[in-house]
Amino acid sequence: MTCDSVSGGQGGGTSRTPSIVDRLRVPSHRRIPFSVEFSPPRDADAEARLWRAVREFERLGPAFVSMTYGAGGSTRDRTVRVTGQLAEETTLLPVAHLTAVGHSIDELRAMVGAYADRGISNILALRGDPPGDPLGEWTRHPQGVEHAEELVRLVRELGDFHVGVASFPEGHYRSPDLDHDTRYLVQKLRAGAEYSITQMFFDVEHYLRLRDRVAACDAEQALKPIIPEIMPITSLRSARRSLELSGSRLPAELEERLVRAAGDGPEENRAAVREVGIEVATEMCERLIAEGAPGLHFITLNFARATREVLARLGIEVPTPIVQPA
Repeated sequence: MTCDSVSGGQGGGTSRTPSIVDRLRVPSHRRIPFSVEFSPPRDADAEARLWRAVREFERLGPAFVSMTYGAGGSTRDRTVRVTGQLAEETTLLPVAHLTAVGHSIDELRAMVGAYADRGISNILALRGDPPGDPLGEWTRHPQGVEHAEELVRLVRELGDFHVGVASFPEGHYRSPDLDHDTRYLVQKLRAGAEYSITQMFFDVEHYLRLRDRVAACDAEQALKPIIPEIMPITSLRSARRSLELSGSRLPAELEERLVRAAGDGPEENRAAVREVGIEVATEMCERLIAEGAPGLHFITLNFARATREVLARLGIEVPTPIVQPA
């Protein structure tokens, strides 16, 4: 497959809600737009924590928020419900994740319809990870789709939806090489995706090289925003687990810094690890801003504090946090 061999059309029309691209272009006194990622809660306590974070971020004014979707559709009902609540009960602009794994085309159509019924027209189309082992073998549903490109086309054909996709600065772990991975991203963009959000990374050079590869492959598609995803590390153990599940990795120098901060006691020194993580995230964001990134997308793990601290260090005005009752 070559860049020139990939083709795709555009569909849809004017959406009922703002698009992510429009939100990124809204003039602001801030240095750069930012957005955040939530995860569907697993129980009542986790849901309460999520909504505390939601209310904190509502005051911070992100360009948009996204709600993830469990492997194999494991959180489908919660994802739809909570994303709908974000659309109906807050001032936030939600982006709903939609994955192809484990779903027939009819089920995917029903999911898109459920989002539309809640007034949600921004969708992040992902092939998704297999249940059980995210790095395991991916199997297409017998009545489903094989690739995210097909999912993009399906959503665009169903109505006035704005669609984004994932991009991978270090290359998707299933791709044989970076060129193949870049061509596939371009294929998704040509199918009608309006932007991409990267997988988390910890070396800004990987993001810049991805942007350059897309420009070399298709200058027109390179005009679409590639939004970098940032995870402020607050626990070395949690960071390693997230990286293991994503197929990404820490640069050796950063891992050494975090290991030193964690110490050699039975429990890691979370405060020291957190300070390194916030510092590194801030440095990355400063470089990304200088290099013209269209926005910053933060993984929050349903907590507001780390993102708030990075924003404050970037000189982005943030209101005083809400004091929760004891």
